[in-house]
Amino acid sequence: MAKQLHVRLDDAVYEALTGCNTSENSSLQDVVSSAIMQYINNQNKEVPENANFTFIDLFAGIGGMRLAYENAGGHCVYSSEWNKYSQQTYFANFGEQPEGDITKVDENEIPDHDILVAGFPCQPFSIAGVSKKQSMGRATGFEDKTQGTLFFDVCRILKAKRPKAFMLENVKNLCSHDRGRTFKVICESLDELDYEVFYQVIDGQAFVPQHRERIIIVGFDRKRYGSDIGFSFDINKVEPKPVMRDILEKEVDPKYTLSDKLWTYLQGYAAKHKAAGNGFGYGIAEPDGVSRTLSARYYKDGSEILIAQEGKNPRRLTPRECARLQGFPDTFKITVSDTQAYRQFGNSVVVPLMGNVAQLICSKITELDAAAEQLAVVKTEKLTAVGIDETVPEVAAHEQMQAVV
Repeated sequence: MAKQLHVRLDDAVYEALTGCNTSENSSLQDVVSSAIMQYINNQNKEVPENANFTFIDLFAGIGGMRLAYENAGGHCVYSSEWNKYSQQTYFANFGEQPEGDITKVDENEIPDHDILVAGFPCQPFSIAGVSKKQSMGRATGFEDKTQGTLFFDVCRILKAKRPKAFMLENVKNLCSHDRGRTFKVICESLDELDYEVFYQVIDGQAFVPQHRERIIIVGFDRKRYGSDIGFSFDINKVEPKPVMRDILEKEVDPKYTLSDKLWTYLQGYAAKHKAAGNGFGYGIAEPDGVSRTLSARYYKDGSEILIAQEGKNPRRLTPRECARLQGFPDTFKITVSDTQAYRQFGNSVVVPLMGNVAQLICSKITELDAAAEQLAVVKTEKLTAVGIDETVPEVAAHEQMQAVV
């Protein structure tokens, strides 16, 4: 519930706020709230000493990735999310409002970070323009291939900030979109940025009772670590395997039970498609099994994941159960309407799966940093042995080092 706060302002400040209100096409309340949140954001920028690494959270949603990477020991130094309802949930849980439209953000103003994290939306890529240039024998780069897509914003930030590593997440169908050409463009673009890329489709049911396949793309900076980089998705599955009854609430409000009208409609719809040989229809989740994939459309009728009830119609999951189905802790605050909550959790990630991958990435970075440090020590010893002064300008030192190694 919103609280009221009465603030007295000098005339000059009030006039300035009113002018800002007019120019930004926002209410005065929106402008003041945004200013307060920005102030709070600035207070949270200092990186704690116990942080193992820093990361940024792009296309942040409600913060599933942030939870995962914080659980792995990281500190978030920047976040971006355009949806105002997701921003509300994010602020309620992290005390920070993500910056808005990433396409309008200057990549050079984003703080330095170790890992870039993004669950970027999949938009169509313009292949025609690339094909035309190639037919003319002209080179193309990631900017030519991805301009106009949100993936381009990931690329330009990688290019400007060069984090040690990145992790991208998307739907499984990204691999087959446009007969595989979209994914090819993505991989080529990341390769051109000089990152060693690894990817795998992983099912979230290793961590939660939900069949949820997502592609995870991981990359490491070749300019920093060289190209001899190995990485594997050695996921540590949860034992015993989670089942639906693990996430169900004991007492549920009757409002989540399907009405007779909706239940009759869903049964008729399923029967119609079954007769036509299609697999469409509602899904009753077995208590000792896993559910179908939770989607952002769950708020419409909940048909993909229904819970059977003795003596009455099935019910949909509650927002808290949806949160649990995605691996969010019960301490995670749900401050929006049920409709928005269903959309938010349906668009989010399996938190413990992302946390597991985060730990793998962190371990690999630690390993690569140690190897790079050891290599630097060896090179320094070789330079010292032949009497080369390490304080000479960088270009000359590099040339001398090449002569020695």
